[in-house]
Amino acid sequence: MDHGFRFIWKNLIETRRLLWIMVLTFAAVLLVQFFELPRDNVLSSLLSAGKVAFFGKRNFPDKGLSSSLGTVGNITNTYTIQEIPNSAKILNLTKEEYEGNEGEDERTKFDCVLKKNGSIHIEFTSANNGSSLRDSGKCRDFERAISSRNATEKNDTSPGNIQTQHVPSTPGQNESSGCASECLPAFSSLSPVSPTKLDSVTPVISVETNRSPVLKMPLESNISIENNNSSMAPSRTHGKSEMPKLAPVTISKMNVLLLHSHSFSNSTPPQQISTGDKELLHAKLEIENASSIDADSGLYGPVYRNIFMFKRSYDLMDKMLRVYIYKEGEKPIFHESILEGIYASEGWFLKLLESNKQFVTEDPTEAHLFYIPFSSRLLELSLYVRNSHSRKNLIDYMQNYVEMLIQKYSFWNRTNGEDHFLAACHDWAPAETRGRMLSCLRALCNADIKTGFVIGKDVSLPTVNVQSAKNPLKDIGGEPAIKRPILAFFAGYMHGRARPILLKHWGKDPDMRIFNRLPHVKGNKNYIEYMKSSKYCICARGFAVHSPRVVESIFFECVPVIISDNYVPPFFEVLNWESFAVFILEKDIPNLKNILLSIPDEKYLEMLNGVKQVQKHFFWHAEPVKYDLFHMTLHSVWYNRVFRLNLA
Repeated sequence: MDHGFRFIWKNLIETRRLLWIMVLTFAAVLLVQFFELPRDNVLSSLLSAGKVAFFGKRNFPDKGLSSSLGTVGNITNTYTIQEIPNSAKILNLTKEEYEGNEGEDERTKFDCVLKKNGSIHIEFTSANNGSSLRDSGKCRDFERAISSRNATEKNDTSPGNIQTQHVPSTPGQNESSGCASECLPAFSSLSPVSPTKLDSVTPVISVETNRSPVLKMPLESNISIENNNSSMAPSRTHGKSEMPKLAPVTISKMNVLLLHSHSFSNSTPPQQISTGDKELLHAKLEIENASSIDADSGLYGPVYRNIFMFKRSYDLMDKMLRVYIYKEGEKPIFHESILEGIYASEGWFLKLLESNKQFVTEDPTEAHLFYIPFSSRLLELSLYVRNSHSRKNLIDYMQNYVEMLIQKYSFWNRTNGEDHFLAACHDWAPAETRGRMLSCLRALCNADIKTGFVIGKDVSLPTVNVQSAKNPLKDIGGEPAIKRPILAFFAGYMHGRARPILLKHWGKDPDMRIFNRLPHVKGNKNYIEYMKSSKYCICARGFAVHSPRVVESIFFECVPVIISDNYVPPFFEVLNWESFAVFILEKDIPNLKNILLSIPDEKYLEMLNGVKQVQKHFFWHAEPVKYDLFHMTLHSVWYNRVFRLNLA
């Protein structure tokens, strides 16, 4: 009897010990999850087998990433896209109503999907374009990174690498974009590009320190994601928390994106192939096979990517291009021009095209391109409600206009608007031309990759601060190199993230002239004289990436130093910017002087000569002149349409 009692008592003790071990184990799991997951979801993440809220509605900026998942956490895995049949979604996150620099509103959804083998995938869906992205990995990593992003922002460092890529959600679309059952290949493994598409001149100056390898990149979003520490202060947040800052897309990566875009077009084939389409295809073949016989003695080869292709393309445009301009639209938003100020480029282009008899046709059936004649500046002046901090009515206005065109005509639907184009110079234009208008060829002054600018489709329109509509070329020219004692010059309002740091580091340097806003002088003489007397002119971004200083530098024969991450310089399709400009990442501002002093005098003189050679491409004339800004803008639109045309 005693033996039986002792046996039972021993079993009870062992059972109690096992229970304590289970309790402690469960507590340890809870403790680990407490630090890895947002606090309000520890239990739900552990216990729920169905869909639960990730962490409710939480706002964080998208910065134009309509087709890419932002960089989060220290995630370094390489991911591939797989179908996930019969899977259970276990976590859900919705992001909505973020108003960034461009005022875009997007609704984006993330789902964590549990596969049968136990692995978890993140599924990303954008309501704007229906695109989706599935990344293998662990939702726990994603969730931990989101919960710790505030600490990351305080240290102002970019997180580790995460590879993302765009996957069309429409069946069959993978084939047209170069994807079959697998994702787009890394750029290093792409099929060889025709030698005629390669730059004719090796890039000269491109400063990209602390680079990390490029993995795969979305075809249309043009976003580079890499590990890169930054000393820059965070940008405006409009009172909302930000995701960790993505690494900038460097000028060399932009070159790769351009080659890829023109070599692997995923544009929508026309519903019906027109005579104009066949003419464009013929033009493409002729441009690709251009040779030295197409050279022009008036053009300087080193400033072009391929002078023979440019010359052949320009001549074909001059000979055959036909543009139809929609008559619809009420003034002043449509068919009205502002010809002075920093938004003048859109007004000059509209005015000159509407009065043009060479390229404009009244017969839409013979048109190669369709022009939407609106002014983003006049749209803002007419409709924006002061201090409302909302541009929704502007965006809706343009969407309604396009819907009207679609209902009234068949031209848009034939190509999904891919043969339509516009020219807009206001900072808000990327937001105003979202939605259906994203398929258009957009000539934008605010050519920012991270607000949706697509290299190889969209055109970077020069920002020209026209002082006098009657004399837009006043004071052009500058001192010879020997009479330029100032190493570098900048003056302007201290807005944005880059300029205050520029002033802090170099405002007192005796070899430079780095100022806040200069005192007003009639005709802006002091500003102009500084530009004419400086070797290098600093073109630092403000709130937006574009600045009239880029064109002003060229006007006054001062080598531009572009400090504006993710800014695509004007006419990027044809100009070899690295032959006449210096590109410096914003994080490298503290090293600015060393970078400039490291450029040999011989190289500086080559760049200065390049600046003088491209001047003619940035002039507005009351009556258009060959190779001027009007013709170059139209040519870049034409060129991108030719190389994106897909008749398959």
